[in-house]
Amino acid sequence: MIGTGVDITAELVRDLLREQHPDLAHLPLRLGARGWDNQVWRLGDNLAVRLPWATGSADELLRKEYAWLPVLAPRLCLPVPVPQRIGEPSERFPRPWLVTTWVAGSPADSVPVTRAAEAAGALARFLTVLHRPAPQGAPVGRLGRGRPPAEHTGQFERQLASATGLGLIPDPEAVRAVWEDAVSAPAWQGPPLWLHGDLHPANVLTADGTLCGVIDFGDLCAGDPACDLAAPWILLPEGAAPGFHLAYRPAADAATLRRARGWAVLRALAGILIGEDGDRGRPNGKSTWGPPAHASLRRLLATARPAGPGGV
Repeated sequence: MIGTGVDITAELVRDLLREQHPDLAHLPLRLGARGWDNQVWRLGDNLAVRLPWATGSADELLRKEYAWLPVLAPRLCLPVPVPQRIGEPSERFPRPWLVTTWVAGSPADSVPVTRAAEAAGALARFLTVLHRPAPQGAPVGRLGRGRPPAEHTGQFERQLASATGLGLIPDPEAVRAVWEDAVSAPAWQGPPLWLHGDLHPANVLTADGTLCGVIDFGDLCAGDPACDLAAPWILLPEGAAPGFHLAYRPAADAATLRRARGWAVLRALAGILIGEDGDRGRPNGKSTWGPPAHASLRRLLATARPAGPGGV
C-alpha cells in the first residue's frame, strides 16, 4: 500500500488519538516533519506521532521499530525516538502508526555539524554501544543493508551514470576506484551486529554544533558494521573521520573501513541525485540533501585508501 487516500491533518491525528489513546488526545499537536516514509507530528512537549504517508514499506518498518527499539534504546548514548504506543489500522486510517518520544534538534542536512571533535566522539560512542551481536530472529536489512557492497554494484553503476550524465561528478573514475576497492575488500567474518542501517544527515539531529539525537530506525537490522561505519564521511566535517575511528571500539580493521567507504560512496551518490531532484522541483526531491552529499564525496576522494583506523 502506498499512501492511504487520506489527508493527514491535525484533526485526523487527534481523532486517531481519541479512538485508541484517549489519555493523550488533549495534548498540543503540531506538524514536525514530512519524512521519506512517515509524517511526524509533535505531541505535547515530550511525544510524537509518526504516521506512514508515502511508501508501502513504512508499515512494516514502524512495527519493527515498535518491537525492537525499546530493547536497544536504554543502552544508547544519544536520544532516540522510543516507541511508547502503537496505533492499529482502522476505518479512519488504514495503516499502523506510532506514538514515540520526541527527540529535540535540527536535521543535520539543514544544520550541519560544526564542532568536529565533539561530534566525532558522540558518533563513535553511539555506534560502539549499538554495534553488539544481534540475537537470532533480529531483522534482516531491507535493500541489502548490512550485506557486502558487491551486492549493490548495479545500484552503484546506475547512480554513477545518472550523476555523471547530469554533470554532477567531476571525476567519475576516482569514484569508481573507491567503489572497486570496497568491493574487493574481504567480507565481514564476525557475527551479525545491530545496525541503524540508514545513517545520513536527515536522520541525525544537531544542536550547538554537535550531534544530539538519532532518528528513523526503520532500517534497523543485523549485519556487517561497515554499513553504519560509512557515517563519519557522510555526517562529519573535513578531517573528523580519524578522530571517530580512534574512538570507535573495537577498532575497525582495514577491510571493514574499505567496505565502509563503498557504503559512503553509495550514500553520497544517492544524496546528490535526491538533492538534484529537489533543485529541479521533482517529487521526492530534497534540496537540502545535495550539499552534504557533495561534501562527503569530496572528503572520500581527498583521502587515499586507508592503511588502518589512524590513517583514515
